[in-house]
Parts: sequence; structure tokens; C-alpha cells
Amino acid sequence: MAILSIQSAVAYGHVGNSAAVFPLQRLGHEVWPIDTVQFSNHTGYGAWRGRAWDAATIAEVIAGIGDRGAWAGCDAVLSGYLGDAALGEAVLAAAAAAKAANPAALYCCDPVIGDDHTGVFVKPGIAEFFRDRALPMADILTPNRFELALLAGCEIAGVDDALAAAASLRARGPRLVLVTSLAGEDGDIAMLAAADDAAFLVSTPRVPILADGAGDLTAALFLGFFLKSGDDGAALEETVSAVHAVIDATARSGQSELQIVAAQEAIVSPPRRFAARRIA
Repeated sequence: MAILSIQSAVAYGHVGNSAAVFPLQRLGHEVWPIDTVQFSNHTGYGAWRGRAWDAATIAEVIAGIGDRGAWAGCDAVLSGYLGDAALGEAVLAAAAAAKAANPAALYCCDPVIGDDHTGVFVKPGIAEFFRDRALPMADILTPNRFELALLAGCEIAGVDDALAAAASLRARGPRLVLVTSLAGEDGDIAMLAAADDAAFLVSTPRVPILADGAGDLTAALFLGFFLKSGDDGAALEETVSAVHAVIDATARSGQSELQIVAAQEAIVSPPRRFAARRIA
């Protein structure tokens, strides 16, 4: 299946498209990447070089895809870090074009806004864009715990809070919400996939590293696995198992960047599988 992925890119390391494209290709998907920024490295290093692309340039590239008559073959649009709120309208135009040509096409929105460790780290207007414009158009939304709380306007202290918040977001657009970075039992970390008809939870041991790009990898893999199976619970199990394998390999390597290439076989066939538990 073909996926248009619109998000950041770095030359060194793995975040944004640099964390999403190769794993999706390893799953067998055709990926059309559009980079919203081209940086030397992710901004967590404190210094970087490069630039963010303006909305007109992104819109021009998207229009060029339409010129090729490609929208009918687009099965999903994935968006992540935008860099500027103005880029968001170009993303929504791409999602609308894909859906017009292929009614079965999905829009998966990773609302990159911030996290528990940094707070909001995007420019003013981006959080509001995700809340007011992208959320109603999305079929799948993949916030972390911090972003879920911000978008839903409530505190997320545990799984029950996350279920309620996810339900409030589904009432405004997406049919499926994947929540990452939830606190599990006994210090574990958990992911939740919640739809109207069912909700599934998977917990894994917490690996003691902070891996930039893990959320980008998670959103891409969840979309990729969901496109293959159409099953919320199965996609969650596959995603959690693959992401845990990559993060574990990263911790064991002693490197700070996700070891996506070194652990590529574990993406396709994780050495350890974690079962999803239906909770609603």
C-alpha cells in the first residue's frame, strides 16, 4: 500500500520521516515522503543546522503528486511534526485529495506538540491547529499522554482517564485513538488503542532511555500494521512489540539515536511479543 508521509527529516539520526519511512518500507509499504524541515539533527541536541520549508513549497510538492494522477493509489496520509502551523493546511489538502480519489484512504495524524519531559515544544498556533483543524479530519490520532491531556483539556492520571479522553476526541473526529507513554503497572509503560467498539491495552517493561523519534516510529508502524490487518488489537500488538525491540536494541547499543537500521529484522519479526488485553 502507498502512504504519503508529511513530517520532519534529519540527516543524522532518526526522527520524523527519518524514523518513519524505512520501517514502513520494511513492512512492504510504498512511501512518498515530504519533509517539512530538513535539519542536520533533531533539536534535542540543542544546536542544529538547516531550515523549515515554507507552506507554499510543501503545497507545490503536494500539487505535483496530483499532477501524476497518483491520488487514487494513495492508501493513507501520515502527518507528524510540522514546524509551522501554516504547513497544516497543506497537509489537510493532501488528505482531502487522497480521500476524494480513494474514499477508503485514511488520514493518520500524529499531533506532535510536546511531552511530559519538555512541555510544549512547538511554535504558537500548532497545538490549536491540531485541536481545531486536524483532529476533525483524522481517521487515526496518535497522541502521547501529554498531548492527549492537552487536546482533551483534562488530566490523565491513569488508563481510565485516557479512555475517557480518547472517547471525547473520537466524538470530534477520529474513529481510532492510539495513546502512547501511559504509566502501566509495576513501573511498566503502556499503549492504548481505543475505538468506539473496543479498547486494547499493551504493557511492556520500561527501558531506561529517552529515545527521540520513538513516537514518530510508533505512529508510522501502527498505521502500517493497521493497513495490513484492519484490526486495532493486532496492530497494537505488532507495534508495541516492534517498538520495544528497537528501543531495547538502542539501550543495549549505548547510542542515543534509535537503532532502526541495526534492529530492522526485529521490526518485521520481533523477538519478544506482547499481547494486547481488551479493556473495554
